[in-house]
Amino acid sequence: MRNFKKIKRVIIKIGSSSITDVKFGVKTDVLDNIMEMAYKLKELGISLTIVSSGAIATGMHELNFSEKPKDLSLKQACASVGQAKLMECYNNSAKKYGLITGQILVSHDDFGIRHRTNLLSNTLDAMIKNGIIPIINENDTLAVDEIKVGDNDTLSSYVAPMIRADLLILFSDIDGLYDKNPKIYPDAKLIPVVEKIDKKIVSYAGGATSNVGTGGMATKINAALISTSAGCNMLICNSNKINELLSIVKGEVIGTLFLSNKNAISSREHWMIFTSNSYGDIIVDEGLEKALKEKKVSILSKGVIKVVGSFLEGKVINIMNNNGEIIAKGETNYSSEDILKLIGHDSSDFSKILGRNGLKPEIIHANKMVVLRNDLYGRTIKKM
Repeated sequence: MRNFKKIKRVIIKIGSSSITDVKFGVKTDVLDNIMEMAYKLKELGISLTIVSSGAIATGMHELNFSEKPKDLSLKQACASVGQAKLMECYNNSAKKYGLITGQILVSHDDFGIRHRTNLLSNTLDAMIKNGIIPIINENDTLAVDEIKVGDNDTLSSYVAPMIRADLLILFSDIDGLYDKNPKIYPDAKLIPVVEKIDKKIVSYAGGATSNVGTGGMATKINAALISTSAGCNMLICNSNKINELLSIVKGEVIGTLFLSNKNAISSREHWMIFTSNSYGDIIVDEGLEKALKEKKVSILSKGVIKVVGSFLEGKVINIMNNNGEIIAKGETNYSSEDILKLIGHDSSDFSKILGRNGLKPEIIHANKMVVLRNDLYGRTIKKM
């Protein structure tokens, strides 16, 4: 048995195929089962948050479409119809057990912009404290590539730190993480526990993780990296185990468990690393790059050699080296226009150069920056 005794907040991510069928519509028996378990978890003092796909598939059924539309606007119309029907079904199932559900549709900016992240976090917290089950999905009606989170594995991992979740469960079409592809190799072995996400674990997923999920096991490893960094355990298991949710939460050994990082980073650092929007870049010299990797230092103008893009004061920007790697992220004290004027100068000259007083000596203060260390976050982010 796994030691899940201290678990109080659980997130489950459910894919379209688990709860919908294009031909037959929403699988209401599955939703009934989920709500029955939500009721039993509530009796144990455990809240359930659901990240649910299925809007487009449900809309296709309601509109009698046999294939997913290729036209974006028609696909979004399907999502609009389907999301309403899907929530109706969730609500009907919840009522059978005296439960209340609430819908939240999100876009990437709800995670990328700090004040919107805080608002979303506060709303979710209020819902959970008042016994409301959040049903979360990406706003597929309005989502386009530029503002999409991309997949619900990633989305659910973004939600984990917002609600201080203890366990995230990704219900999938596979039993867990294997040491090689079980569809190709019959002798593939299921890995029951992952204590740390390293290059070996990433290789089992068939490639490197990234900030933007690309599908399959890679997005699940990426979700594990994001959620465990926030102090949340994550589990991958087969969607045919949905009816065993209560047993899973009680500690039955099912699927692959990714253990939470004991040295979890702060919510602000987590936001800055994984979800914040970056509005531009500065490139620093080798000396400053080395200093950043060795200790906590601020970014001074003499260490900056180039500014890329146009951004305002207070925005999150990437700190990059000459190889195009993002080595840190931070909130800048100056706009891109001002930094261009300040490069190479002492801070004592800032007021004279910019023509105003009360200026801060750092381009980015150490307390408003996070360094991306491979040993902690499992990857080096490269600017594309």
